[in-house]
Amino acid sequence: MSMVKDMALAPSGRQKIEWVRSFMPALSGIEARFEREKPFAGLRVAVSVHLEAKTANLGYVLRKGGAEVYLTGSNPLSTQDDVAAGLASMGVETFGIHGVDPEGYERLLVETLKCHPHLIIDDGGDLIDLLGGKCREYADCLMGGCEETTTGILRLKAREREGILPCPMMAVNDAKAKHYYDNKYGTGQSVWDAIMHTTNLMVAGKTVVVAGYGWCGKGVAMRAAGMGADVIVTEIDPFKALDATMCGFRVMTMDQAAPLGDIFVTVTGCKDVITGRHFEMMKDNAFLTNAGHFDCEVAVAELAKMAVSRAPRRANIEGFTLPNGRTLNVIGEGRLVNLAAGNGHPAEIMDMSFSVQALALEWLTRQAGLEKKLYQVPDSIDDEIGRVKLAALGLEIDRLTPEQESYLAGWQV
Repeated sequence: MSMVKDMALAPSGRQKIEWVRSFMPALSGIEARFEREKPFAGLRVAVSVHLEAKTANLGYVLRKGGAEVYLTGSNPLSTQDDVAAGLASMGVETFGIHGVDPEGYERLLVETLKCHPHLIIDDGGDLIDLLGGKCREYADCLMGGCEETTTGILRLKAREREGILPCPMMAVNDAKAKHYYDNKYGTGQSVWDAIMHTTNLMVAGKTVVVAGYGWCGKGVAMRAAGMGADVIVTEIDPFKALDATMCGFRVMTMDQAAPLGDIFVTVTGCKDVITGRHFEMMKDNAFLTNAGHFDCEVAVAELAKMAVSRAPRRANIEGFTLPNGRTLNVIGEGRLVNLAAGNGHPAEIMDMSFSVQALALEWLTRQAGLEKKLYQVPDSIDDEIGRVKLAALGLEIDRLTPEQESYLAGWQV
């Protein structure tokens, strides 16, 4: 039933999956308990997350917990064909082929949902979009789900406001383990890993423009500065802009930053962050990259219309030459750069994020009568994962004494 490019690639995929499993101790602990308790016995789980080794491990862990798992990607360029084949060979129904066109991508999503899932894990809101629309007939067993990323949360909040959310959803992206750890440190490292590997150029000495100073933008800016870049931040939020200033970054508008940047990284979750008027002002050989979920932050289609020619310059880099003679380089088609041109977040980072997914999904199975709303991940889940991760790193922290707890809970000094 799986739909993958070539099952002959499975040995390579299994090797990648086994490698990351060695560095995901928190999820391994959850897996051991899931295997004993089978919290998902009799349930079907549909998963749409970037289809690479860490995601495959999550799918495998859910299967160990008794679920029938149906897993697909959340971006055509982030799917790794060998990992898809490897996961399919491990008993997880897998629907993923690298580089399919938009119609092919949607077809894989639809095939995943034909299982009539009880639970879903979404990354960007594509499954929810289908279950609330053209695939509504596959939502008849739906109990709830989890959303992985900032963009998806925004879409869920909009659906909730309009009263069209098809099921209760957990805001996994808002969990402490996700935004403190994954968004900041995972994005910060994986974006630069992808850019440096793809370009084979230095970061030190360059001017880097980071659009958006949320948790992901903080990580991207911090790592760029750590490698010797001059960092400019563009923002729409005055307090985030002030925060960036206090961290030592220059703050300005994109119009002001466009002529200065050597490397541009968008991390906003919005559309048309860098557009035609900015392209006209940019330096020759500037690099355009996007670290947001959807490929609409850098207006690549507008750039293509403006260009007098375009050509591949290196794997995952396309050059667009403008009438003024300058060439702008787009990495990974303007898609999520750390996965379109790299391997995504490190395994140790996704260990925590996918632990949240696993435990939040289990929490949903224990609830009854939830409204079709967006719910925050309980602090007990976050705190459990934090303690497990600290223990895996060999670290200890202090605990409050009963007297201290009483002091903090009261009003008397």
